[in-house]
Amino acid sequence: MPVSASYKPSTAFTKLGPEFADPVAPARFPQHILRRRNQAWAARVGLDGLSAAGWEQAFARFEPLPDNMTSPLAMRYHGHQFRSYNPDIGDGRGFLYAQLYDDGGRLLDLAAKGSGQTPYSRFGDGRLTLKGGVREVLAADMLEAQGVYTSKAFSLFETGEALVRGDEPSPTRSSVLVRLSHSHIRFGSFQRLAFFERADLMGTLLEHVAAHYAPDALGAQNLAAGVLAHVVRETARLAASWMAAGFVHGVLNTDNLTVTGESFDYGPWRFTPTSDPNFTAAYFDENGLYAFARQPEAVSWALAQLASALSLVCPVPALEAALAEFLPAYQRALATRTLSRLGVAETELDADLEFLQTMFNWMTESGVSWDQFFHDWFCLDAARAAQSPEASRYGDPAFAALRDGLERRGPVRVERLQHRYFQRPTPESLVIEEVESLWAAIAERDDWSLFEAKLAGIGEMRDALAISCHQSVAAGA
Repeated sequence: MPVSASYKPSTAFTKLGPEFADPVAPARFPQHILRRRNQAWAARVGLDGLSAAGWEQAFARFEPLPDNMTSPLAMRYHGHQFRSYNPDIGDGRGFLYAQLYDDGGRLLDLAAKGSGQTPYSRFGDGRLTLKGGVREVLAADMLEAQGVYTSKAFSLFETGEALVRGDEPSPTRSSVLVRLSHSHIRFGSFQRLAFFERADLMGTLLEHVAAHYAPDALGAQNLAAGVLAHVVRETARLAASWMAAGFVHGVLNTDNLTVTGESFDYGPWRFTPTSDPNFTAAYFDENGLYAFARQPEAVSWALAQLASALSLVCPVPALEAALAEFLPAYQRALATRTLSRLGVAETELDADLEFLQTMFNWMTESGVSWDQFFHDWFCLDAARAAQSPEASRYGDPAFAALRDGLERRGPVRVERLQHRYFQRPTPESLVIEEVESLWAAIAERDDWSLFEAKLAGIGEMRDALAISCHQSVAAGA
């Protein structure tokens, strides 16, 4: 399997030992129809030179990459699911398949989703619907375009099986996805070790995380507190970036949050069409636990559960001090992310937060389209806003104070307005009606043109915004 000179494999996770994962065999599928090949990220990890056959060999048949892991591993973890502790979970339809370094020096994982049953599948078939795979590709691309630190949908194959599901018309088509992520070590990975009171393994995992993902924790007086402080800061930034993007993850359980503060695992996600604090993504979130405006609270609660697990090896006061970093880190990131998405400058933090509260209140009360508002006022292009479908709302006297606040901050990198994307009257968006329309074309006519056009439009938006997502560059080999 030919790879480029920039391909740098790693087997770091396997060095943790057999207590953290179980070897599994990948499923065998009747078909391998390539639906998505992320060539841009393949180039960043030295896999862009794979032939079509080589790509299928690696990401549909899961034959080992050169000098990499010899067997897929289903990772062990527990987790709080809608705040109820569940010790009977783990990688139930996926596995870690390979590790490698990108061109920025980060240790990354290649992990499958929909790759067959594992010891943690319980009564599931271990498969992924094609619709689920398509939705993950769309979510990851849109979030990356908006500067959210997210996993990448690296590969998607349709696999030719008919799956039965209770929440969509069945039988439905099947797929296998490969996700590129900074890490798949979850909060629940530590919770499992605390559940079994394995302080020795907790120390091993902490050392691994510090060495590869949180080098700033290596000099901490207590390693667990140092790692927690790092995770708190990264997760606070993640929550803020979701809020700026108008994104609702849907399932913020402790097994869906990782030590790198990277957004991943896109199930019942949605983008909010308007500013609605109570907007939810999952039909089964009947009490709105993970509603749009409750996401910061949800991740803060999850961080407290991580701290509780780490109390097995760390004094509680040190962990409480680390948790206290969440609110200031979230507030700073919220101001940075939101003003960056508007293309205007930051000022003093308290003033920026007050301005954003005024802005979000107006957006909620006015019912303005979330994506249209950010498109209209990017870099303060008042002429474009005047031609917007939402222009009448901007003439409302209630908007005057908000416009004044934007103008006081001033545009940043105004040359971006010359991009053809900003000549469009409407922005790229990904509300649920659009997602369902894309899927209907695929399901009914096997028409992938709308899907491909949406990905192209998202790519154009990414180039126009040119927002750099937060990245923690890890040390170590």
